[in-house]
Amino acid sequence: MTQTASQNQGGMAGYESLDVELRQVFKFFNQEPAVHGIDLEVKQGEFFSILGPSGCGKTTTLRLIAGFEMADAGKILIQGQPMNNVPAYRRPVNTVFQSYALFNHLNVWDNIAFGLKLKKVHRKEINSRVEEALKLVRMEGFQKRFPYQMSGGQQQRVALARALVNHPAVVLLDEPLGALDLKLRKEMQFELSNLHRELGMTFIMVTHDQEEALSLSDRIAVMNKGRIEQIGTPSQIYEKPRTAFVADFIGDTNFFAGEIAGVDGKNVKVMTKSGLAIVVNRQEETPTVNGTSVNVSVRPEKVQLSLYKPSVQTNCFEGWLVNVMYFGTHVNYVVELKNRERINVLQPNTMGILPDPDTQIYAWWTEKDCLAIITDN
Repeated sequence: MTQTASQNQGGMAGYESLDVELRQVFKFFNQEPAVHGIDLEVKQGEFFSILGPSGCGKTTTLRLIAGFEMADAGKILIQGQPMNNVPAYRRPVNTVFQSYALFNHLNVWDNIAFGLKLKKVHRKEINSRVEEALKLVRMEGFQKRFPYQMSGGQQQRVALARALVNHPAVVLLDEPLGALDLKLRKEMQFELSNLHRELGMTFIMVTHDQEEALSLSDRIAVMNKGRIEQIGTPSQIYEKPRTAFVADFIGDTNFFAGEIAGVDGKNVKVMTKSGLAIVVNRQEETPTVNGTSVNVSVRPEKVQLSLYKPSVQTNCFEGWLVNVMYFGTHVNYVVELKNRERINVLQPNTMGILPDPDTQIYAWWTEKDCLAIITDN
């Protein structure tokens, strides 16, 4: 089951102007579709992320917007203007690459000023705009340094400044933090978020990092095999995934394969292939036809554990611990249920005594903490 932007705009009703539109866009390589008829709307001032695994078509989509690739079918519009036949250098966008793409023989000042010089901007304006860009990325005083004299994070800031100095309508970010180590990556996520809020510009970012997309984005498009599976706010994507792929790709989840076995006004009953009866709270997208094949998704942090049988009537299963992993801020438990299915449970570290493996235990969750999703074809 796929979804277009028009089917789920996801909480951005306050925006009216569209900066980027893709309408039934296709791109083929060797007669194989890398981008398969996608529809996309990015609103003015949004931080919009395109998320997916390697080879899903997300980078090709960004390159189509940038003009580095040309669409084989469909329409691409930027600020309402058709861009299908407009070359990259004439589009009101600038791209920040994972590799930074700085000129090693030029210092910071000349790297940032390069595009303005090509446009023959007056020297006085170049000076003013480069100073402004350096201030935005907090790189004042680095004008005379060369790329090889700077850290990865500093080079990324220069790459951002070079994109911003041209005052583009849209900033395109192609895995912008992928080359940084974990700590620096976290710091730069805050920098990007603050910069976006300060500038109010439209950012479109491609990433395979789920946490990065969830923490930075106003909305996210999840891609798979050249198609858009779902578009929505981070909370919609995480809490209400519309396909098994989205549920599995965004964060961790426990899946139980089964069929709809009963429906009432509030809940749906699912019988799993291994014999568990799971009750799911009905949502707008919950399938309700008996016999429909579904996957029940339960996030690890939604599962509760108890050494004694809790007083709940549904979704409570006996089992035993098979593994306990301590991660400092949280603890990951692996529980094997009596039917031999294993589930992951994630709980905050409350400084309690951790139970030993092989401890008998009960795992349970509420009806609203699980979803029934139609099995992907």
